[in-house]
Amino acid sequence: MIVRIFTLKKGLELIEDVIAIRIKSEETNLLILKDYISLLGKINGDLEIETSDNTITFNNIKANFMNDNNTFSVIIDEEYHD
Repeated sequence: MIVRIFTLKKGLELIEDVIAIRIKSEETNLLILKDYISLLGKINGDLEIETSDNTITFNNIKANFMNDNNTFSVIIDEEYHD
């Protein structure tokens, strides 16, 4: 899977060879794997991106996301803590 992250602070980041994406939000808890269904949604909480060698975490974010054709795209609206 490929993850595309857009923030005002860092611009567009591309992460390849993603194994899993975890979304823990006020409204949803999702685990997205390869070949998952197409989704559109909002995140008001945490996002974790797991690759074969590390996990990238975004805590307390507000964002919009789309998952389609093994590409997960997220636009983070507010600043986050690394």
